[in-house]
Amino acid sequence: MRGAGTSLGESLVQGGLLKSEQLEKVQSEVRRTQESFHKVLQRLRLVDEKRLTSFLSSKFNIPEVEITHQIIKPEILKLIPEHLVRKFSVFPLRKIGKRLVIAMSDPLNLNAVDQLRLQSGYDIEPRLATDSEIRSAIEQYYGMKSEMSGVLETLRSESSLKTAGTVKRERTVEEGPVMSLVNTMIGQAVREGASDVHIAPEKDKVIVRYRVDGVLHQVDEYPLASHPSVVSRIKVMANLDISENRVPQDGRVQMEVSHHQVDLRISVMPTIHGENLVIRLLNLQSAVMTLEELGLSKEDLKTFKTMISKPYGILLLTGPTGSGKTTTLYAILNQINSPGKNIVTIEDPVEYQLPLIRQIQVNPKVHLTFANGLRSILRQDPDVIMVGEIRDRETAEIATQAALTGHLVLSTLHTNDAASAMTRLTDMGIEPFLVASTVTGVIAQRLIRTICKECRTSFQADRESLAKLSLVSGGMPVDVETKLYRGNGCLYCKKSGYRGRSGIFELLVSTDEVKKLVLQKASSHDIAAKAVEKGMKALRRDGFEKILAGVATVEEVLRVTEEI
Repeated sequence: MRGAGTSLGESLVQGGLLKSEQLEKVQSEVRRTQESFHKVLQRLRLVDEKRLTSFLSSKFNIPEVEITHQIIKPEILKLIPEHLVRKFSVFPLRKIGKRLVIAMSDPLNLNAVDQLRLQSGYDIEPRLATDSEIRSAIEQYYGMKSEMSGVLETLRSESSLKTAGTVKRERTVEEGPVMSLVNTMIGQAVREGASDVHIAPEKDKVIVRYRVDGVLHQVDEYPLASHPSVVSRIKVMANLDISENRVPQDGRVQMEVSHHQVDLRISVMPTIHGENLVIRLLNLQSAVMTLEELGLSKEDLKTFKTMISKPYGILLLTGPTGSGKTTTLYAILNQINSPGKNIVTIEDPVEYQLPLIRQIQVNPKVHLTFANGLRSILRQDPDVIMVGEIRDRETAEIATQAALTGHLVLSTLHTNDAASAMTRLTDMGIEPFLVASTVTGVIAQRLIRTICKECRTSFQADRESLAKLSLVSGGMPVDVETKLYRGNGCLYCKKSGYRGRSGIFELLVSTDEVKKLVLQKASSHDIAAKAVEKGMKALRRDGFEKILAGVATVEEVLRVTEEI
């Protein structure tokens, strides 16, 4: 007798949602992993979630539901334990008499229905929702606050007992609540896609914040009396000195979170209320982005690929900290990487490990600086060299000489726009004729939060919106007929209206006209004007196009380009 997954798979093929070869791939993976057909289908992402949900709803005659539009009462959440909600990826919606309405994505999971009925004592009435929406709802309603509530309650109780003088001994950093708190903070940060965790002591409490899509938001807080134990626990993890709390310390540690290897970069800084901690999270198993995923327009992508195809010269990326320069550098390396090229990098730090590429970590303690490392790299017969950042004249000079002798050099500078990179090199002491002859192009970039696709709505631009839009239009016409977009806020974006990030770019190609201005020691303003005249899109102009395309808001483009 054939399994339900086989029958469903054939129905998906007949319905045009799957190709025959894709079905074979799913079935092969089911046999290999012993996972359910539905779970493998979700993991491989071969079918759009919403189309799949609509198909299953029609096939099994189970109504669809959008959890975002539901009002969830707190007492409903208590009917199903959190571990079962996460295990089966289901979400309780409401109670109707003796029936409990449950959102689920897999209608074939009868075991889940049976266990939920036994646990709750109610008959289960299923509704179909996408797995992403269910998981977002779980994090929204059962997330960090729920997961941490017991831990925090224990810490607050202990804090009160300490104040009253009734605690006989201190917990060690390895014991219960403190270790659970640290693990929960890091685990939840990974699930929410945070890049950093900030643990900041105040006068009477400690605030926990996550940086998601470049913006900090508060998650929770815990008693100040527990902070020394939390700091000590994190120091032990990173092999730092727990007895030293007067000087800054930096460390790193790898740990597995939700089956992913995560690299934690830990920075400890003494403040007047205690030690402040910032933990940078790097998912070592996340794929390096492709050039197509960066957010470049079709025209800019074509120009970009031409720039990185040069066999020699310097290609510079510019922008402030956190503008995505390293991500773009890795995308470039991923694009040009091949067995026929010897690519060597020197970075501070090495964030992701790439196959076939020799990666060097800066280490000032043994005098391994960008400049010293670059000298050694030149003796390794490289074709392509990536220097994490040009910080001083010495590094700039060696990079210039490397480009002159037939190497492609990729690096970054901290300037506000592309044209300023040219003048910055001359300000460092590099002769203008060397800058003109070696720099083949400059890419300036920023990261903008993108509008959540699940709650995006359009609206007619009012007078205030048009005034803001004219600031980024680059001279392009704007009028009252212009349609703009924004996110209303939903479960997917945690009511922010934004979900994910994309880049806006400014690509300056070193044409003969630009080189002539560099030789004349022209200002960055004149160089930028000439580049725009020859077809370069300024940062705000690229942002303007993303606004009209419904990718970004006017406010977001202005926020990340306000210094220009």
